[in-house]
Amino acid sequence: MSATDLRQQQSRAKRRVTLVGALVNLLLGIGKIVAGCYGRSQALIADGIHSLSDLLTDVLVLATLRIAGQAADESHPYGHARFETIATVLLGLALIGVAGGVVWDAAQRLQGEAPLWHPNVWALAAAAVSILAKEALYHYTRHVALKTRSRLLQANAWHHRSDAISSVVVLAGVVGVLYGYHFADAVAAIVVGLLIAKIGFGLVIESTRELVDTALPAHKVKAIEAAIRDTEGVRSLHSLRTRQMGGEALVDVHIQVPPDISVSEGHAIADKVRDRLLQEFEDITDVTVHIDAERDLDQPALKLPLRREVVERLCRAWRHLPYADRIERIHLHYLGGKIHVEVYLPVQLIQTGADPAKIAAELRAAVKPFNFIGSVRVHFTAEPPGRTNPVRDAPFGCN
Repeated sequence: MSATDLRQQQSRAKRRVTLVGALVNLLLGIGKIVAGCYGRSQALIADGIHSLSDLLTDVLVLATLRIAGQAADESHPYGHARFETIATVLLGLALIGVAGGVVWDAAQRLQGEAPLWHPNVWALAAAAVSILAKEALYHYTRHVALKTRSRLLQANAWHHRSDAISSVVVLAGVVGVLYGYHFADAVAAIVVGLLIAKIGFGLVIESTRELVDTALPAHKVKAIEAAIRDTEGVRSLHSLRTRQMGGEALVDVHIQVPPDISVSEGHAIADKVRDRLLQEFEDITDVTVHIDAERDLDQPALKLPLRREVVERLCRAWRHLPYADRIERIHLHYLGGKIHVEVYLPVQLIQTGADPAKIAAELRAAVKPFNFIGSVRVHFTAEPPGRTNPVRDAPFGCN
C-alpha cells in the first residue's frame, strides 16, 4: 500500500470514529439534560452539558481532520498536521471553560445562593447508561487514535473518558442524595468540573509544547541516536533535532562520514540512515540528514575559497612546471580549516623517467605561499578518469 493510500485509509477511519462519537454525544447530551431536569440532578445536567461540549468538539475534530489530511503543498511543505495540534489546544480550552461554568454554579448552590437539587432514581439510571456508553466510545476512539498515530483523536478519546469519569461521580452524588446527603449532588458537580479542567489543562500544555517544537521524549531521542550510530559508515553524529507535528515525528541530524569517500558514497550512507529511521520508528515520517566530513562544530568558521578560485590559483602557481598542462584531475578536501589537495597525473610521466618524489616536492613548493592550502598529495594513474565536471562551470584540472 502506498503512503497516499495509507493516509487516505487513516483519514477515513478518523472521520468514521468521530462521526460515531458525535452521534453518541448528541443522544447522551440531550438524554442526560432531560433526565437531569426530570430527575432533579444538577450534576447530571452538568454532565449532559459536558456531552454536548463533546459534540461541539467532534465537529471541530471533523473540520480539522479534513484540513490536516490534505497533502503538502507550496504553502505548507511539511503538510497540514499542525492544524490537529491547534484544534487540540482549542479542545482543551473548551473543556476548561465548561469546567469553570460547572464549578461556579455548583459552588453558588453550596453557599446557599441557589437551591440545592435533589436527584431521584431516574438520574441514577441515566448516569449508569452514560458510563457504559462513554467508556465504550473511549476504547473505540483510542484504538483508532493509536492505529493512526493521531494526537487529536487521543485527545478526543480522553474527552470521552472524562465524560465516563464524570458520570461515575454523578452516580456517586445521586446515591449520596438518596441516602440523605443533600449536598452530595453539588459536590459531585464540582468534582466533575475539576476532573474536566484537569484534562483540559493537560491537552493545552501538551499541544503547546508541540507547537513550540519541543523535542521527542528523551528515551525516544536516545533510541534514534543509537540507530544512527549503528548504521554502517557513520563515524559520529551531532545536532540531532526532533520535533512533533500532529501524529508525526520529524528528525534532523548531522552525521560524520570518512573524509576521503566520494560524495555519492556519503549520500548513500545518509540514505541508509534515513531509511533505517523510517523503518524502525513508526511515527517518524521525515528525516533530513546533513553529511559532514568532520565535526564541523569543532572547526573555526573560516571563509575558504571554492573550487573555481582555488584551481585557478593552483594552476597559475604550477604553470611554470613542464607537466602542469597534464594535470587531469584535482580533488579538494575542506578539513581542519584548510584545503587539502589531491593531484592526478598520468603514469606515463614516471614511466619516461620523471622522478615522482621530485614532482610532488615541486607541486608542494609552488603553493606554499597559499596559507589556505594544507597538504598536497600526488597520484599517478594509468587511465585518468573521465573529466566530468563535479561543479558546474568550474575547472576540473589544469589542462
